[in-house]
Amino acid sequence: MISIFAPDGIGEVVAGTDLATAICTAAEADPHGPLCDGDIVVVTSKIISKAEGRIQPTSRRAELITSESRRTVARRGETRIVRTHGGLTIAAAGVDASNVSAESILLLPRDPDASAVALREQLVATSGLRLGVIISDTAGRPWRMGQTDHAIGASGVQVLQDYVGARDTYGNELQVTVMAVADELAAAADLAKGKLRGRPVAVVRGLSELVTHNNSSAGELIRAPAKDMFGFGSQEAVLAAALVATGQPDRYEELVALERREQASRLLAQTRLGEEAENLLRAIMSVDLTNTQELEIDSPLLETDR
Repeated sequence: MISIFAPDGIGEVVAGTDLATAICTAAEADPHGPLCDGDIVVVTSKIISKAEGRIQPTSRRAELITSESRRTVARRGETRIVRTHGGLTIAAAGVDASNVSAESILLLPRDPDASAVALREQLVATSGLRLGVIISDTAGRPWRMGQTDHAIGASGVQVLQDYVGARDTYGNELQVTVMAVADELAAAADLAKGKLRGRPVAVVRGLSELVTHNNSSAGELIRAPAKDMFGFGSQEAVLAAALVATGQPDRYEELVALERREQASRLLAQTRLGEEAENLLRAIMSVDLTNTQELEIDSPLLETDR
């Protein structure tokens, strides 16, 4: 049987807090505690960041979103979905103002997988048990409303469960089914932790078969760029393609923050296209791809008899 509990009593975490001791003590005081062999400890990234001193003044928010980003995936006004240096695709690079003072913001752990390894080693040393650790964070999803927790760091836990080649109850061979079990564990644990209960740790029990000594990491959950069909937002993909086609790929971050008309004007200012080609490119970049009723471009270059 699978069970999940979120112990109370972790307390306020600050830079240098001994999280392993705090977690073991809180779990031991819980009616469902103490920790047992094969448990998976799911820890919200916020307390990892606090313990690692990843706190900054709110006044630096915009600057830090930029510095924590490898590139912009999509942008609408001040809202940015970015790819972080660690490969996560997430709003505002994970810079968060919740569960801290009004003057402060939190950055994600610099290397969540390394943080998970360190915490697991400390928990094992403290408890003498075979344990797994997942570091979770909240993120939105394309095509669906609302947020859910997912795994951004992991140690000692199988993060993917591959069913390719197995057969279902009808005898059909599975071709592409690989379950993101670390993400499922992170989301399930969040139901026990809650967002407003002040319980940043949950313990998942009953899935000891997922606890492993292999060097499994949450990095395995990140899709390789060559297989990423959604590496850019719809408008941003048009901009990126136009920049590559005109020999200006390095200007993407400069132009992506601008309105579409300004993007087109600045892009075209650095080209030597003919008038018809320039007008076509300007028209393509002005199309509102969120309005599927008006996807029409008028250009002589698109006439079928040319």
